[in-house]
Amino acid sequence: MLTNRPAATVETAVKEGARHAPALSPFAEYVPEVRIPHLWAKRALDIAVSALALLLLAPFMAIIALLIRLESPGPVLFRQIRLGRYGKPFVMYKFRSMRCNAQELQPLLMHMNEKQGGAFKIRHDPRMTRIGRFLRKYSLDELPQLFNVLKGDLSLVGPRAMAPYDVNRFDDISYYRRFAVPQGCTGLWQVSGRSNLTFEEWMRLDLYYVDNFSFWLDIKILLKTIPAILKGDGAY
Repeated sequence: MLTNRPAATVETAVKEGARHAPALSPFAEYVPEVRIPHLWAKRALDIAVSALALLLLAPFMAIIALLIRLESPGPVLFRQIRLGRYGKPFVMYKFRSMRCNAQELQPLLMHMNEKQGGAFKIRHDPRMTRIGRFLRKYSLDELPQLFNVLKGDLSLVGPRAMAPYDVNRFDDISYYRRFAVPQGCTGLWQVSGRSNLTFEEWMRLDLYYVDNFSFWLDIKILLKTIPAILKGDGAY
């Protein structure tokens, strides 16, 4: 069990701060300061790649948006509070792949959860739309996160940004260390099997990334991301 739990939960802090980030997250004391000498290069790469990708993929993203609207009523984009570096909340964008009331239905589906720890995954999630299953398989639902990268909420590479609800379920204080670096669109978890991994394996990969943080590791992960996406293994 988690010891020395932060006095206030992450979820409570986000509710109190609405969509504005608090000065410190409830678990900030458990996140070490990590010096990033190449942060300027990492940010420059983020801006260049995300801007170029958004420009080139704009027509394709417009088609995806149209298909989503044609299949089911509701917004094209799914907006959710996620936690960035040091637990700073931000609004993350994704193409909607589920029914509009998916978040409200999640507590009713907890008995179907196939993962332990701070993860919620169902291989054949009944909330998923038909186009949503295709988008999820090839990670196309995550394309709008490029806007988050351009804004500086996310980096291209880093531990996956998690929702406050999932972080509240951490059972090991050491897992908070994953927030010492910028959270990313892709990372070691995404190129190593994704949802085929256990939650503990996912966290170990995140902590490995923090301990071996480098610009060249980011480049290696980016180069492995495209083949991993095309393979679609563990994406659901």
